[in-house]
Formats: sequence, C-alpha cells, structure tokens
Amino acid sequence: MPKYIFVTGGVCSSLGKGIAAASIGNLLKASGVKVFTQKLDPYLNVDPGTMSPFQHGEVFVTDDGAETDLDLGHYERFIDEPLSKLSSTSTGQIYQEVLDRERKGDFLGGTIQIIPHITDEIKKRIRDAAKKSKCDVMLCEIGGTVGDIEGQPFLEALRQLRHEEARGNTLFVHLTLLPYLKSSNELKTKPTQLSVKLLQSMGIHPDLVLARADEKIEKKHLLKISRFCDVEPEAVIPAPTVKSIYEVPLNFHKHRLGETIFRKLNLKYREPNLKEWEEMIKRIQTSTEEIKIGLAGKYNELDDAYISVIESIKSASFYHKRKAKVVWIDTEKIETNDVKEWKKLHQVNGVVVPGGFGVRGTEGKILVAQYCREQKIPYLGLCLGAQIMAIEFARNVAEIKNATSEEFSPKARNKVVHFLPDQHEKRSKGGTLRLGSWPCKVLKDTHAYHAYKTELIQERHRHRYEFNNAFKKQLESKGLIFSGISPDRELMEIVEVKDHPFMVGSQFHPEFKSRPNRPHPLFREFIKAAL
Repeated sequence: MPKYIFVTGGVCSSLGKGIAAASIGNLLKASGVKVFTQKLDPYLNVDPGTMSPFQHGEVFVTDDGAETDLDLGHYERFIDEPLSKLSSTSTGQIYQEVLDRERKGDFLGGTIQIIPHITDEIKKRIRDAAKKSKCDVMLCEIGGTVGDIEGQPFLEALRQLRHEEARGNTLFVHLTLLPYLKSSNELKTKPTQLSVKLLQSMGIHPDLVLARADEKIEKKHLLKISRFCDVEPEAVIPAPTVKSIYEVPLNFHKHRLGETIFRKLNLKYREPNLKEWEEMIKRIQTSTEEIKIGLAGKYNELDDAYISVIESIKSASFYHKRKAKVVWIDTEKIETNDVKEWKKLHQVNGVVVPGGFGVRGTEGKILVAQYCREQKIPYLGLCLGAQIMAIEFARNVAEIKNATSEEFSPKARNKVVHFLPDQHEKRSKGGTLRLGSWPCKVLKDTHAYHAYKTELIQERHRHRYEFNNAFKKQLESKGLIFSGISPDRELMEIVEVKDHPFMVGSQFHPEFKSRPNRPHPLFREFIKAAL
C-alpha cells in the first residue's frame, strides 16, 4: 500500500511549498524510496495553459502533454523523475469531471454536493495517481494558503483520506512563515500558531511543521512552535532562506527530516545517498567567475515566467564552473533603439530568446537575432526564439522580403512560420497546441549532433506554429541548416546557422528536461560556446 505525504502552506503564499515538497521527495528517493508527486491547485481554470505568466509564471509541460504549474518543474529537477497528467489536478478539472458525469445521469438523479461528490473525486485522483505510478510514497502539495475558501474542499478530502487509510499511511507537513519584526529585532511564531490552529479547526493535525524565515531560526523558536502547536520537538524543522534552492534537501537532512518521516510512516529508515547532490552544491558554491547571459523576452525581470530557462542557464554554467549572471534584455526597448538596452546586449557573452505567444516585442527579438548572427554571439532560441531566428535569416540573408510568421501577420505573403496545418479548425485557446514529447532525428556533423551525440532524441513541445516547408530549400541554399527533423520528415525541429560559433534554435523546450546536476545538452554546449 502506498504512503501519502500532504504538504500545506500557512500565513502567506510564495513560501516555497513546491521547493519543500520537492526536497522531501529528493531525500526519500536518495533513500531508495519510489516517489511520485502531485500538485492540487484550487483555481477554477482547467489548467494553467491559458493563464498569463504575470498571473501564474511559466507553464511546465510533461512528456504526455499536460500543461501544468511551474512547481512540477521543481519536482522533476529535484527528484529527477518524469511526471505526467496524473501529477496535476485543479478545481476546474474536478468540477468538470463531476458535472460531465451528472449530465450523463451517473448519479441517478441525486443532488450533487461538495461533500461527498467533489471530495470523492479529489480522493479518487490522488489514489489513482498513487496506483498508476506504482510509488511507495505519494507526495501531494496543496496550492494556496490554509484559510483560502477555494482550498477547503481539498483539505476536507485529505481529512477524510487520513481516516480511510490505514494508520501510519498518511503524513501532514505544514510550511509556515516566521516573520521578522525589525523594531523588536525578533522572529514571531504567533502567525504559525494561528495557522496551525486554523488547520486543526478543519480536522487536520500536522505531523511536521517547516518553519520558513529569512533570519536565523533559534532553538527557542522551534520549541515554542512545538509546545503551542502540539508537535514533537524533532518534528519542527527550520527552513531558512539559503543561497541556492538546491541546498534545501541538505538542510532538511541535517535536521533529520527524513528520519522523522520514515518513523512516522512506519518505514525502516535508510540513510540517503546524497554524494552526487553534495558535489553539485560544492560546484555551485565554488563557481565564482561570472558569465553574462542575456535573456531577451517580453516578461522583463519576471523570473517565474522563465523559471525553467533560468535554472537551465544556471545549471549549465555551474557545469562549466561559472556563475551565470542573467541580464534581462527588454525587446520592446530594443525596437525603439533604446541606447541603454542595446548597451546591455553588447556586454553579454551569449543570448537566449525564450518561448512566448503574441506579437509584442517580436521585432526587437528579430533585431537581437540579427545582432547575434552578424557579431558571432552564441544564441539559443527556444520555440518562438527558433522561429525568430529563421525569420531574421530569411529577411536579411535569404532576402525573402517581409518574411514573418502567421502568428504576427496572418495575411502576409511570405510566412516562413505558419499555423499547424491540421489545427485550422481548432480556434479555442486551451489544449490546441502541439504538446508533450515528440521524436526528432538529428543530422550528423551539426552543433545539435555534437551536443546530443545521438541521432534520435525525444523532446517536449508547446507551440501552435511550425516552420513552413515551402521555404526550406531556399533557406538551406543560403546557409540555414535544419539539423533536427521529425522521423516522418514533415516537421523541422532544430535549426542552426552555418559557420557560426553557436546559433541554434529548437521548436521544442529543452529547458523542461534540464536537471541541476545534469544540464541539457543544448544549454551545456551553448554556455561552452559563450565561454
């Protein structure tokens, strides 16, 4: 029978529940436990696929094409296990499923209610994920903060699960904030006490409390939380802010978190093998020489919008014993010839143009691509960034007048990038993209092959537009290399510029498969070229 760990958050949002859950998973896996993770999101959207990055950060994509919360990216990077649609559930999905069944008459005319119908569906999805993943321990993070009205059905479902599962098969972890008051120069535990009392009022008693703070957490704070929250002293774990998020599992291990979890779940404790992770942290701590990498996007200085890209840049830089300094390039300012923005571009060692949707800032990205091509600056284009690269090449090298994308100009004549041929009837926004893992054949003697060192790869996609094959021969004759093609030779997957140190673009998103201790080949070789 699988064991269940439920991670909740209190006091305020953005405390790092995803990092905490991922770090627990990291320790369990290092101890030989098969782990699977799931995010339960209380919002009414079916998934984050149609949400603005300003609202929700990046959309992380799994191998089977699920558009999910960015926390799944943390799970995969920390636990190094591919996740799936089973790993992401929202209130929207729950209600949609229950109401669809009601329309079919599955409830035999009964009144549909939050309890039991919604809570039963939540429990079913948790148990299905545990069963189908064949895990030993199922980690569930509940989005939002305890006290949010939309999260209450999830907490009620978890309360029921605790009573329905065998004793010792469930564990509740509560992450809360210890705010620092500057005037009195002290950390306060009262918000944590109140958060735990609110959770208890819903019938849930946390087994573990993780205390988050930016200041030093002293033993007296932990003992006070233990006393007032009715939690064992060894089950109150400090979670201070650390220099790198990848230090969190080691901090938890130092405070014997894994040992406490094993004991409370009635499992035989096994010391985790953290040697590789410790070596990675040492590499991060000793990499002091900087390398400047430009990130040319339209969500300027919004880390969450490009979190997987930023983490991929960092891990590839640490691999080469360098510390990446991400320089934000505002492509809308590039369009207006802003002198300061161009100066920032001139100072970087390499440029990444990430994915995105819409026309805003695209002409600026094309100017960035032109600069990198002409000045031989290493360039890595991701999805839209690859399309931008091809459009720039078409305009300025192949002399295809007004070359563009159907996304930017639907009625244009020379659409080097066009709408997926079989998608023209699917005009709704949600779920109509090319999603998930698809195969790609890599051409030998190219930058792509040098990076992958194999001919057949699998990468994750999230896009609606493709390279237009009608222009392929014309572009190839001028020096654009299509170094990655789908096995049926229908879709162009990787492009690169001939006789350039590194100017490569991919239709897929390599950042989703990069790991902190094993950077993605394209990012690894891009940073190498930038050095």
